[in-house]
This record gives sequence, C-alpha cells and structure tokens, in this order.
Amino acid sequence: MLSNRRPRDAERRAVLFALAAVALWSTVATGFKLGLAAMRPLQLLALGSLVSLVFFAAAHLVVRPPPAPRAALARAAALGLINPFAYYLVLFEAYDRLPAQVAQPLNYTWAITLAVLAVPILGQRLDRRTLAGILVSYLGVVVLVTRGEFTAFGAFDGLGIVLALGSTVIWASYWLATVRLGLHPVQMLLAVFATGTACVVAACVLTEGLPPLTLENLGYGLWVGLVEMGVTFLLWQRALALTAHAGRISQLIFLSPFLSLVMIANVLGETIHPSAVAGLVLIVGGLLLRPRPS
Repeated sequence: MLSNRRPRDAERRAVLFALAAVALWSTVATGFKLGLAAMRPLQLLALGSLVSLVFFAAAHLVVRPPPAPRAALARAAALGLINPFAYYLVLFEAYDRLPAQVAQPLNYTWAITLAVLAVPILGQRLDRRTLAGILVSYLGVVVLVTRGEFTAFGAFDGLGIVLALGSTVIWASYWLATVRLGLHPVQMLLAVFATGTACVVAACVLTEGLPPLTLENLGYGLWVGLVEMGVTFLLWQRALALTAHAGRISQLIFLSPFLSLVMIANVLGETIHPSAVAGLVLIVGGLLLRPRPS
C-alpha cells in the first residue's frame, strides 16, 4: 500500500513542478517586451545574465555536484559564447522588432529545428511522423508571418523574422553540443554562464553601456534571469526527475505558448490576430506529431 502511494505522490509532485514551470515560462514573452521597452537588447541581456550567473553559483553551492573533468568544463565554458551570448542577443533583437504574438511562436519551432539538425550531427533519421510534424509546424510559420495571406510576406519586419528563426538554429545547436558533455545541469550552466555573462557584459560596456540600475530595470533583469534562465529550468528538471512518464509530463510544456498569448493580450495590450492563434496551433500540432518517450 505504502509503495503504491509513493509513486503516486511522486507523480503528483512532478505535475505540480511542471505546471509551475509552465506558468512561469508563459510570462517570459511579456517580460521580454516590457524589458525591451526600457532597455536595449544587450542591456537587458547583461542584467539577466548576471542574475542567472549569481543564481547558478548559489545553486551549485547547495547541490554540490561531483567534480567534473576539466576538459568537459572547458567545453561547457566555451558554449557560453552560444548561450547566453549569441542566442539571447539574437532572440531579444527579434522580440525588439516583432510583436510578441509573432516572435514567441516562431521561437517555439526550435524543437523542429533540433530534429532537422540531429540528422547530420547525431546521425539520426527522420521518420515519416517527424517529417510530417516538420511540415505542419512550418506551415504554421507561413500562416503566422503572412497573417494567413500566403502571398503577403511583408506584414512584419523581415529581419525580425529571420532573427527569430535563426535563434532556433542557435539554440538547437547549443542543445546538441551539450548532449555528450556528461555534466550535472547546474554544473554545466554555471560554466556556461560564467563565460557567456563575461562576454555579454564586456560587449554591453563597449557598445550600449550598462543600463541605469533603476528598480524597473532591476526588476526586468530578475524576471529574465530567474524566470527565463534560472529557477524555471530547475523546476522543470525536478519534474522530469520525479516522474516515471517523462513523455506525458513533457506535453504540459505546450500549454505555455497559449497561456502566453493571454498575457500578451492582457498585459501588453496586443490585439491577437486570428492568424497568430492558427499559426501557433499548427506549430504545436507539428511538435506533438513527433515520436516521444513514454
């Protein structure tokens, strides 16, 4: 009896952790746009990265992961040039140029980009179901960027669309590069953010200059650094560690972009175009078509 209760309790806690992560992630598109209204992309990234670095350093002291090979740590540190530096800079520039209801669904196609890049990098094959998912998701992208008028591609900033889609290539490449590192997640992220944050801050000082440390700017830095890059990641990792059904738990993440549209409409005041909803449904539908672990 007790042994049956424990798995149920673990699954219940896994769902709660996952839902907490989903709720937090659904706020980040709104947080990005508000932060970018107050600061330049590089400035917002500098504050957010500094917050994340402090958070992961504190988490490392608490978790105390086992010592790792120096070569693996060095490779992880080098990846800081990709994430947070390149990835978030490109993503924030895209958000600066596009409505949140467009930038957020475009960024969500990173999982499809990952499936495509895994073919040449990991030697994986695209089965029919994955290929169908890719086609459905990218049909959603076309609906989104043309507002349902398949001959009109000038509805939004062209460079912004390229940057949003380009960010998915950067993120998928980063994820694939971390697969074989064999590091504890907190250990890896501390190494990544140590290098990435140093590069971001240096670039910010040399170009835009550091943002004024007002309460508003600090609030947006905390929002980005903790909600997007820090606490939410650990909540999600905890959910996956507790569950015996990772595939089911992973489906909860697809609630996030739809909840995000509600926040975008009510907090940012964007009028949600029907094509944004239709495009997002197709993108998520394509993602759900992919084979997934049980």
